[in-house]
Amino acid sequence: MKVIVCGAGQVGFNIARHLAFQQNDVTVIDRSGQLIRQIADTLDVKAIQGNASDPNMLQQAGATESDMIIAVTVSDEVNIVACQVAHSLFNVPTKIARIRNQNYLRPQWSDLFSRDHMPIDVIISPEVELARSVYRRLEVPGAFDMIPFADGRVRVVGVKLQENCPVLHTPLRQLTELFPDLNIMVLGIVRGDKTFVPSGDDHMEEGDEIYFSSEGERVARAMAAFGHDEKTARRVIIVGGGNVGMFLAKELEQNAPRVNVKIIERNAAQAEFIANKLSKTVVINGDGLDVEILKEANIAEAETLVAVANDDEVNILASLLAKRQGCPRVITLLNNPIYGTLTGSLGIDVYLDPRETTVSTILQHIRRGRIRGLHSIRSGSAEIIEAEALESSNLVGKTIRSANLPDGILIGAIVRGDDVIIPHSDTEFEAGDRVIIFALTDAVKKIEQLFSVRLEFF
Repeated sequence: MKVIVCGAGQVGFNIARHLAFQQNDVTVIDRSGQLIRQIADTLDVKAIQGNASDPNMLQQAGATESDMIIAVTVSDEVNIVACQVAHSLFNVPTKIARIRNQNYLRPQWSDLFSRDHMPIDVIISPEVELARSVYRRLEVPGAFDMIPFADGRVRVVGVKLQENCPVLHTPLRQLTELFPDLNIMVLGIVRGDKTFVPSGDDHMEEGDEIYFSSEGERVARAMAAFGHDEKTARRVIIVGGGNVGMFLAKELEQNAPRVNVKIIERNAAQAEFIANKLSKTVVINGDGLDVEILKEANIAEAETLVAVANDDEVNILASLLAKRQGCPRVITLLNNPIYGTLTGSLGIDVYLDPRETTVSTILQHIRRGRIRGLHSIRSGSAEIIEAEALESSNLVGKTIRSANLPDGILIGAIVRGDDVIIPHSDTEFEAGDRVIIFALTDAVKKIEQLFSVRLEFF
Protein backbone atom coordinates (compact mmCIF):
# COMPACT_ATOMS: atom_id res chain seq x y z
CA MET A 1 0.00 0.00 0.00
CA LYS A 2 1.28 3.48 -0.91
CA VAL A 3 0.55 6.11 1.77
CA ILE A 4 1.33 9.82 2.08
CA VAL A 5 1.63 11.11 5.66
CA CYS A 6 1.34 14.88 5.99
CA GLY A 7 3.06 16.00 9.18
CA ALA A 8 6.21 14.62 10.82
CA GLY A 9 5.30 15.40 14.42
CA GLN A 10 4.79 12.72 17.06
CA VAL A 11 1.59 11.32 15.54
CA GLY A 12 2.87 11.47 11.96
CA PHE A 13 6.16 9.88 12.99
CA ASN A 14 4.45 6.99 14.76
CA ILE A 15 2.00 6.37 11.90
CA ALA A 16 4.90 6.34 9.42
CA ARG A 17 6.85 4.00 11.70
CA HIS A 18 3.96 1.54 11.93
CA LEU A 19 3.38 1.54 8.19
CA ALA A 20 7.04 1.32 7.22
CA PHE A 21 7.63 -1.55 9.63
CA GLN A 22 5.00 -3.55 7.76
CA GLN A 23 6.59 -2.91 4.35
CA ASN A 24 4.22 -0.23 3.11
CA ASP A 25 5.48 2.45 0.71
CA VAL A 26 5.40 5.61 2.86
CA THR A 27 6.18 9.24 2.00
CA VAL A 28 6.19 11.94 4.70
CA ILE A 29 5.80 15.68 4.01
CA ASP A 30 6.53 18.41 6.57
CA ARG A 31 7.61 22.04 6.46
CA SER A 32 10.22 21.53 9.21
CA GLY A 33 13.63 20.62 7.84
CA GLN A 34 14.66 19.31 11.25
CA LEU A 35 11.71 16.91 11.52
CA ILE A 36 12.20 15.72 7.94
CA ARG A 37 15.90 14.99 8.57
CA GLN A 38 15.03 13.15 11.76
CA ILE A 39 12.40 10.96 10.11
CA ALA A 40 14.64 10.28 7.09
CA ASP A 41 17.50 9.21 9.37
CA THR A 42 15.27 7.02 11.54
CA LEU A 43 12.70 5.35 9.28
CA ASP A 44 12.72 3.59 5.94
CA VAL A 45 10.47 6.18 4.30
CA LYS A 46 10.74 8.91 1.69
CA ALA A 47 10.82 12.31 3.41
CA ILE A 48 10.07 15.61 1.65
CA GLN A 49 10.31 19.11 3.08
CA GLY A 50 7.47 21.37 1.99
CA ASN A 51 3.86 22.44 2.39
CA ALA A 52 1.64 19.34 2.54
CA SER A 53 -1.28 21.10 0.84
CA ASP A 54 0.83 22.21 -2.15
CA PRO A 55 -0.21 20.24 -5.28
CA ASN A 56 3.41 20.13 -6.47
CA MET A 57 4.49 18.60 -3.15
CA LEU A 58 1.75 15.99 -3.30
CA GLN A 59 2.64 15.15 -6.88
CA GLN A 60 6.30 14.80 -5.88
CA ALA A 61 5.19 12.51 -3.05
CA GLY A 62 3.48 10.24 -5.56
CA ALA A 63 -0.14 11.19 -4.96
CA THR A 64 -1.14 9.96 -8.41
CA GLU A 65 -0.41 6.35 -7.40
CA SER A 66 -1.25 6.62 -3.67
CA ASP A 67 -3.92 4.58 -1.91
CA MET A 68 -4.28 6.88 1.07
CA ILE A 69 -3.36 10.29 2.49
CA ILE A 70 -3.17 10.87 6.26
CA ALA A 71 -3.05 14.57 7.14
CA VAL A 72 -1.88 15.16 10.74
CA THR A 73 0.00 18.47 10.55
CA VAL A 74 -0.42 21.04 13.33
CA SER A 75 -2.78 23.05 11.12
CA ASP A 76 -6.40 21.94 10.61
CA GLU A 77 -6.62 24.05 7.49
CA VAL A 78 -3.53 22.45 5.92
CA ASN A 79 -4.97 19.01 6.72
CA ILE A 80 -8.31 19.88 5.13
CA VAL A 81 -6.80 21.42 1.99
CA ALA A 82 -4.31 18.55 1.58
CA CYS A 83 -7.22 16.07 1.53
CA GLN A 84 -9.19 18.25 -0.88
CA VAL A 85 -6.24 18.56 -3.29
CA ALA A 86 -5.52 14.82 -3.01
CA HIS A 87 -9.13 14.13 -4.00
CA SER A 88 -9.69 16.75 -6.68
CA LEU A 89 -6.35 16.55 -8.50
CA PHE A 90 -5.06 13.06 -7.78
CA ASN A 91 -8.16 10.99 -6.96
CA VAL A 92 -6.60 9.46 -3.84
CA PRO A 93 -9.15 6.86 -2.65
CA THR A 94 -8.91 7.27 1.16
CA LYS A 95 -8.38 10.55 2.99
CA ILE A 96 -7.89 10.86 6.77
CA ALA A 97 -7.49 14.19 8.57
CA ARG A 98 -6.86 15.26 12.14
CA ILE A 99 -9.03 18.26 13.03
CA ARG A 100 -8.79 19.96 16.42
CA ASN A 101 -11.04 22.99 15.96
CA GLN A 102 -14.45 21.83 17.14
CA ASN A 103 -16.24 24.55 15.17
CA TYR A 104 -15.56 22.51 12.03
CA LEU A 105 -17.26 19.52 13.62
CA ARG A 106 -20.49 21.06 14.87
CA PRO A 107 -23.65 19.17 13.85
CA GLN A 108 -25.00 22.10 11.79
CA TRP A 109 -21.94 21.81 9.52
CA SER A 110 -22.14 18.03 9.17
CA ASP A 111 -22.23 18.22 5.35
CA LEU A 112 -18.96 20.15 5.19
CA PHE A 113 -16.79 17.07 4.75
CA SER A 114 -19.15 15.14 2.49
CA ARG A 115 -18.03 13.89 -0.91
CA ASP A 116 -19.74 16.83 -2.65
CA HIS A 117 -17.86 19.44 -0.59
CA MET A 118 -14.59 18.60 1.19
CA PRO A 119 -14.36 14.84 0.79
CA ILE A 120 -12.62 13.51 3.92
CA ASP A 121 -13.38 9.88 4.70
CA VAL A 122 -12.24 9.82 8.33
CA ILE A 123 -11.93 12.77 10.73
CA ILE A 124 -9.90 12.31 13.91
CA SER A 125 -10.53 14.69 16.82
CA PRO A 126 -7.76 14.01 19.40
CA GLU A 127 -9.47 15.85 22.25
CA VAL A 128 -12.70 13.87 21.85
CA GLU A 129 -10.78 10.59 21.60
CA LEU A 130 -8.83 11.43 24.77
CA ALA A 131 -11.97 12.32 26.71
CA ARG A 132 -13.55 9.00 25.72
CA SER A 133 -10.36 7.22 26.72
CA VAL A 134 -10.49 8.77 30.21
CA TYR A 135 -14.18 7.91 30.56
CA ARG A 136 -13.46 4.25 29.75
CA ARG A 137 -10.83 4.15 32.48
CA LEU A 138 -13.25 5.68 34.98
CA GLU A 139 -15.72 2.91 34.13
CA VAL A 140 -13.26 0.29 35.42
CA PRO A 141 -11.59 1.60 38.59
CA GLY A 142 -8.14 0.11 39.11
CA ALA A 143 -7.48 -0.35 35.39
CA PHE A 144 -4.85 1.65 33.57
CA ASP A 145 -6.55 0.91 30.26
CA MET A 146 -9.90 -0.41 29.04
CA ILE A 147 -10.95 -1.00 25.45
CA PRO A 148 -14.48 -2.15 24.53
CA PHE A 149 -14.98 -4.44 21.55
CA ALA A 150 -18.02 -5.96 19.83
CA ASP A 151 -20.32 -3.13 20.95
CA GLY A 152 -19.11 -3.45 24.53
CA ARG A 153 -19.84 -7.15 24.94
CA VAL A 154 -16.11 -7.83 25.33
CA ARG A 155 -13.70 -5.63 27.21
CA VAL A 156 -9.94 -5.85 27.16
CA VAL A 157 -8.60 -4.44 30.42
CA GLY A 158 -5.08 -3.44 31.40
CA VAL A 159 -4.15 -3.81 35.09
CA LYS A 160 -0.94 -3.65 37.09
CA LEU A 161 -0.45 -6.53 39.49
CA GLN A 162 0.40 -5.68 43.08
CA GLU A 163 1.65 -7.94 45.85
CA ASN A 164 -1.95 -8.60 46.96
CA CYS A 165 -2.86 -10.25 43.63
CA PRO A 166 -4.10 -13.75 44.58
CA VAL A 167 -2.95 -15.40 41.34
CA LEU A 168 0.70 -14.36 41.28
CA HIS A 169 3.01 -17.23 40.22
CA THR A 170 0.00 -19.29 39.12
CA PRO A 171 0.27 -20.96 35.68
CA LEU A 172 -2.19 -19.19 33.38
CA ARG A 173 -3.81 -22.45 32.31
CA GLN A 174 -5.12 -22.82 35.88
CA LEU A 175 -7.12 -19.58 35.76
CA THR A 176 -10.04 -21.36 34.10
CA GLU A 177 -10.07 -23.94 36.91
CA LEU A 178 -9.85 -21.25 39.60
CA PHE A 179 -12.50 -18.98 38.04
CA PRO A 180 -14.64 -21.21 35.79
CA ASP A 181 -17.52 -18.74 35.53
CA LEU A 182 -15.54 -15.58 34.76
CA ASN A 183 -14.60 -16.25 31.13
CA ILE A 184 -11.27 -14.41 31.34
CA MET A 185 -8.07 -14.86 29.36
CA VAL A 186 -4.72 -13.15 29.84
CA LEU A 187 -3.71 -11.93 26.38
CA GLY A 188 -0.48 -10.06 26.90
CA ILE A 189 2.05 -9.30 29.62
CA VAL A 190 4.33 -6.27 29.89
CA ARG A 191 7.29 -7.09 32.14
CA GLY A 192 9.84 -4.33 32.33
CA ASP A 193 10.54 -3.25 28.76
CA LYS A 194 9.30 -6.51 27.24
CA THR A 195 5.82 -7.18 25.87
CA PHE A 196 4.99 -10.83 25.17
CA VAL A 197 2.11 -13.17 24.43
CA PRO A 198 2.02 -15.74 27.26
CA SER A 199 1.52 -19.49 27.02
CA GLY A 200 -0.52 -21.59 29.42
CA ASP A 201 2.63 -22.45 31.36
CA ASP A 202 3.62 -18.83 31.96
CA HIS A 203 2.78 -17.11 35.22
CA MET A 204 2.32 -13.53 36.39
CA GLU A 205 4.68 -11.65 38.65
CA GLU A 206 4.33 -8.64 40.94
CA GLY A 207 4.73 -5.45 38.91
CA ASP A 208 3.55 -7.04 35.66
CA GLU A 209 1.12 -5.04 33.55
CA ILE A 210 -1.30 -7.47 31.97
CA TYR A 211 -4.09 -7.23 29.41
CA PHE A 212 -7.00 -9.63 29.86
CA SER A 213 -10.28 -10.15 28.00
CA SER A 214 -13.61 -10.58 29.74
CA GLU A 215 -17.31 -10.38 29.08
CA GLY A 216 -18.48 -6.82 29.65
CA GLU A 217 -20.73 -7.52 32.64
CA ARG A 218 -18.10 -9.64 34.42
CA VAL A 219 -15.24 -7.16 34.41
CA ALA A 220 -15.71 -6.06 38.05
CA ARG A 221 -15.46 -9.65 39.28
CA ALA A 222 -12.50 -10.28 37.00
CA MET A 223 -10.73 -7.24 38.45
CA ALA A 224 -11.18 -8.66 41.94
CA ALA A 225 -9.56 -11.91 40.77
CA PHE A 226 -6.44 -9.88 39.96
CA GLY A 227 -6.46 -8.08 43.33
CA HIS A 228 -8.30 -4.92 42.30
CA ASP A 229 -11.54 -4.08 44.09
CA GLU A 230 -11.48 -0.29 43.90
CA LYS A 231 -14.84 1.44 44.10
CA THR A 232 -16.33 3.31 41.15
CA ALA A 233 -15.58 7.02 41.42
CA ARG A 234 -18.57 9.09 42.50
CA ARG A 235 -16.64 12.34 42.93
CA VAL A 236 -14.28 13.37 40.12
CA ILE A 237 -12.18 16.54 39.92
CA ILE A 238 -10.83 17.64 36.52
CA VAL A 239 -7.87 20.01 36.35
CA GLY A 240 -7.96 21.83 33.02
CA GLY A 241 -11.05 23.18 31.32
CA GLY A 242 -9.89 22.93 27.73
CA ASN A 243 -11.50 20.71 25.12
CA VAL A 244 -10.48 17.44 26.80
CA GLY A 245 -11.76 18.49 30.22
CA MET A 246 -14.99 19.88 28.81
CA PHE A 247 -15.69 16.82 26.64
CA LEU A 248 -15.00 14.51 29.60
CA ALA A 249 -17.41 16.46 31.80
CA LYS A 250 -20.07 16.24 29.06
CA GLU A 251 -19.51 12.50 28.76
CA LEU A 252 -19.93 12.07 32.51
CA GLU A 253 -23.04 14.27 32.59
CA GLN A 254 -24.66 12.24 29.82
CA ASN A 255 -23.60 8.71 30.76
CA ALA A 256 -22.87 8.82 34.50
CA PRO A 257 -25.36 11.31 35.96
CA ARG A 258 -24.75 10.14 39.53
CA VAL A 259 -21.08 11.18 39.40
CA ASN A 260 -20.31 14.54 40.97
CA VAL A 261 -17.92 16.44 38.67
CA LYS A 262 -15.89 19.59 39.32
CA ILE A 263 -13.54 21.36 36.90
CA ILE A 264 -10.72 23.65 37.98
CA GLU A 265 -9.79 26.10 35.20
CA ARG A 266 -7.24 28.88 35.62
CA ASN A 267 -8.41 31.18 32.81
CA ALA A 268 -11.47 33.19 33.89
CA ALA A 269 -12.92 33.57 30.38
CA GLN A 270 -12.54 29.84 29.64
CA ALA A 271 -14.06 28.95 33.04
CA GLU A 272 -17.09 31.09 32.23
CA PHE A 273 -17.33 29.57 28.74
CA ILE A 274 -17.38 25.95 29.92
CA ALA A 275 -19.72 26.80 32.80
CA ASN A 276 -22.24 27.95 30.20
CA LYS A 277 -21.71 24.77 28.15
CA LEU A 278 -22.18 22.34 31.05
CA SER A 279 -25.37 21.77 32.98
CA LYS A 280 -24.41 19.98 36.22
CA THR A 281 -20.64 20.29 36.48
CA VAL A 282 -19.28 22.74 39.06
CA VAL A 283 -16.64 25.00 37.48
CA ILE A 284 -14.05 26.61 39.77
CA ASN A 285 -11.93 29.47 38.44
CA GLY A 286 -8.54 28.91 40.01
CA ASP A 287 -5.11 27.30 39.81
CA GLY A 288 -4.98 23.51 40.07
CA LEU A 289 -1.60 23.88 41.78
CA ASP A 290 -3.10 25.99 44.60
CA VAL A 291 -3.70 23.75 47.61
CA GLU A 292 -6.50 26.02 48.82
CA ILE A 293 -8.29 25.67 45.48
CA LEU A 294 -7.94 21.88 45.70
CA LYS A 295 -9.37 21.99 49.21
CA GLU A 296 -12.25 24.17 47.97
CA ALA A 297 -12.97 21.44 45.42
CA ASN A 298 -12.95 18.94 48.34
CA ILE A 299 -10.03 16.94 46.98
CA ALA A 300 -9.77 14.79 50.12
CA GLU A 301 -13.24 13.33 49.43
CA ALA A 302 -12.74 12.80 45.69
CA GLU A 303 -11.99 9.29 44.42
CA THR A 304 -10.24 10.44 41.24
CA LEU A 305 -8.45 13.52 39.95
CA VAL A 306 -8.02 13.85 36.18
CA ALA A 307 -5.27 16.29 35.16
CA VAL A 308 -5.73 17.32 31.51
CA ALA A 309 -4.30 20.85 31.37
CA ASN A 310 -2.22 21.92 28.37
CA ASP A 311 1.02 21.77 30.38
CA ASP A 312 2.61 18.43 31.33
CA GLU A 313 4.35 19.89 34.39
CA VAL A 314 1.07 21.32 35.67
CA ASN A 315 -0.59 17.93 35.23
CA ILE A 316 2.20 16.11 37.08
CA LEU A 317 2.32 18.58 39.98
CA ALA A 318 -1.48 18.73 40.30
CA SER A 319 -1.56 14.93 40.44
CA LEU A 320 1.12 14.78 43.13
CA LEU A 321 -0.63 17.48 45.20
CA ALA A 322 -3.92 15.61 44.91
CA LYS A 323 -2.26 12.43 46.18
CA ARG A 324 -0.74 14.33 49.09
CA GLN A 325 -4.17 15.77 49.96
CA GLY A 326 -5.68 12.28 50.15
CA CYS A 327 -7.05 11.59 46.67
CA PRO A 328 -6.46 7.86 46.07
CA ARG A 329 -6.31 7.83 42.26
CA VAL A 330 -4.96 10.22 39.62
CA ILE A 331 -5.18 10.09 35.82
CA THR A 332 -2.62 12.34 34.12
CA LEU A 333 -2.30 13.60 30.55
CA LEU A 334 1.33 13.68 29.36
CA ASN A 335 2.23 14.91 25.88
CA ASN A 336 5.97 14.40 26.33
CA PRO A 337 6.69 10.65 26.10
CA ILE A 338 9.77 11.04 28.31
CA TYR A 339 7.54 11.73 31.31
CA GLY A 340 5.63 8.52 30.69
CA THR A 341 8.61 6.44 31.87
CA LEU A 342 8.61 8.28 35.22
CA THR A 343 4.97 7.86 36.17
CA GLY A 344 5.47 4.73 38.28
CA SER A 345 8.09 6.34 40.51
CA LEU A 346 5.97 9.50 40.81
CA GLY A 347 2.93 7.59 42.05
CA ILE A 348 0.73 8.42 39.04
CA ASP A 349 -1.83 5.65 38.61
CA VAL A 350 -2.72 6.15 34.94
CA TYR A 351 -1.13 8.34 32.33
CA LEU A 352 -2.68 9.28 29.01
CA ASP A 353 -0.59 9.29 25.85
CA PRO A 354 -2.44 11.36 23.21
CA ARG A 355 -0.23 9.93 20.45
CA GLU A 356 -1.29 6.38 21.26
CA THR A 357 -4.96 7.31 21.27
CA THR A 358 -4.79 9.10 17.90
CA VAL A 359 -2.57 6.47 16.30
CA SER A 360 -4.96 3.68 17.36
CA THR A 361 -7.90 5.46 15.75
CA ILE A 362 -6.03 6.06 12.51
CA LEU A 363 -4.64 2.51 12.30
CA GLN A 364 -8.16 1.11 12.56
CA HIS A 365 -8.89 2.68 9.17
CA ILE A 366 -5.59 1.59 7.62
CA ARG A 367 -5.60 -2.10 8.42
CA ARG A 368 -6.70 -4.35 5.61
CA GLY A 369 -9.05 -7.28 6.02
CA ARG A 370 -12.30 -6.93 7.93
CA ILE A 371 -10.91 -4.95 10.88
CA ARG A 372 -13.71 -3.47 13.04
CA GLY A 373 -11.71 -2.18 15.99
CA LEU A 374 -8.10 -1.61 16.97
CA HIS A 375 -6.07 -0.34 19.89
CA SER A 376 -2.30 0.19 19.83
CA ILE A 377 -0.42 -0.30 23.12
CA ARG A 378 3.04 0.37 24.48
CA SER A 379 4.21 2.72 21.74
CA GLY A 380 3.15 0.26 19.09
CA SER A 381 4.75 -2.89 20.56
CA ALA A 382 1.41 -4.70 20.20
CA GLU A 383 -2.13 -4.20 18.93
CA ILE A 384 -5.49 -5.46 20.14
CA ILE A 385 -7.72 -6.04 17.13
CA GLU A 386 -11.35 -6.92 16.49
CA ALA A 387 -11.69 -8.66 13.14
CA GLU A 388 -14.73 -10.16 11.44
CA ALA A 389 -14.46 -13.60 9.89
CA LEU A 390 -16.24 -13.40 6.55
CA GLU A 391 -17.37 -16.52 4.74
CA SER A 392 -14.40 -16.01 2.44
CA SER A 393 -11.84 -15.86 5.26
CA ASN A 394 -9.06 -18.45 5.41
CA LEU A 395 -9.98 -19.20 9.03
CA VAL A 396 -13.62 -20.22 8.60
CA GLY A 397 -14.14 -23.94 9.19
CA LYS A 398 -10.82 -24.36 10.99
CA THR A 399 -10.17 -24.80 14.70
CA ILE A 400 -7.66 -22.62 16.50
CA ARG A 401 -5.30 -25.60 16.59
CA SER A 402 -5.62 -26.44 12.89
CA ALA A 403 -5.38 -22.78 11.80
CA ASN A 404 -1.66 -22.83 12.66
CA LEU A 405 -1.73 -19.26 13.93
CA PRO A 406 1.69 -17.59 13.79
CA ASP A 407 3.72 -16.80 16.88
CA GLY A 408 2.89 -13.53 18.62
CA ILE A 409 -0.89 -13.91 18.26
CA LEU A 410 -3.48 -14.93 20.86
CA ILE A 411 -7.25 -15.19 20.33
CA GLY A 412 -8.87 -13.63 23.40
CA ALA A 413 -12.58 -13.91 22.65
CA ILE A 414 -15.06 -14.74 19.89
CA VAL A 415 -18.45 -13.05 19.71
CA ARG A 416 -20.94 -15.23 17.86
CA GLY A 417 -24.45 -13.82 17.74
CA ASP A 418 -25.39 -13.11 21.35
CA ASP A 419 -22.71 -15.41 22.78
CA VAL A 420 -19.25 -14.49 24.02
CA ILE A 421 -16.87 -17.44 23.72
CA ILE A 422 -13.52 -17.60 25.48
CA PRO A 423 -11.87 -19.98 23.01
CA HIS A 424 -9.73 -23.07 23.44
CA SER A 425 -7.68 -25.02 20.92
CA ASP A 426 -10.71 -26.94 19.58
CA THR A 427 -12.90 -23.86 19.04
CA GLU A 428 -13.88 -23.62 15.37
CA PHE A 429 -14.17 -20.33 13.51
CA GLU A 430 -17.52 -19.64 11.83
CA ALA A 431 -18.56 -17.03 9.28
CA GLY A 432 -19.69 -13.84 11.01
CA ASP A 433 -17.55 -14.38 14.11
CA ARG A 434 -16.12 -11.22 15.65
CA VAL A 435 -12.68 -12.24 16.86
CA ILE A 436 -10.71 -10.32 19.49
CA ILE A 437 -6.95 -10.76 18.97
CA PHE A 438 -3.83 -9.66 20.84
CA ALA A 439 -0.91 -9.42 18.42
CA LEU A 440 2.68 -8.30 18.66
CA THR A 441 3.44 -5.72 15.99
CA ASP A 442 5.41 -8.01 13.70
CA ALA A 443 2.44 -10.40 13.54
CA VAL A 444 -0.18 -7.82 12.56
CA LYS A 445 0.37 -8.25 8.82
CA LYS A 446 -0.45 -11.94 9.19
CA ILE A 447 -3.77 -11.09 10.84
CA GLU A 448 -4.71 -8.93 7.86
CA GLN A 449 -4.00 -11.90 5.62
CA LEU A 450 -6.00 -14.32 7.77
CA PHE A 451 -9.10 -12.12 7.62
CA SER A 452 -8.80 -11.08 4.00
CA VAL A 453 -10.80 -12.52 1.10
CA ARG A 454 -9.50 -15.71 -0.50
CA LEU A 455 -8.83 -15.30 -4.20
CA GLU A 456 -10.70 -18.50 -5.01
CA PHE A 457 -13.81 -17.00 -3.44
CA PHE A 458 -14.23 -14.95 -6.62
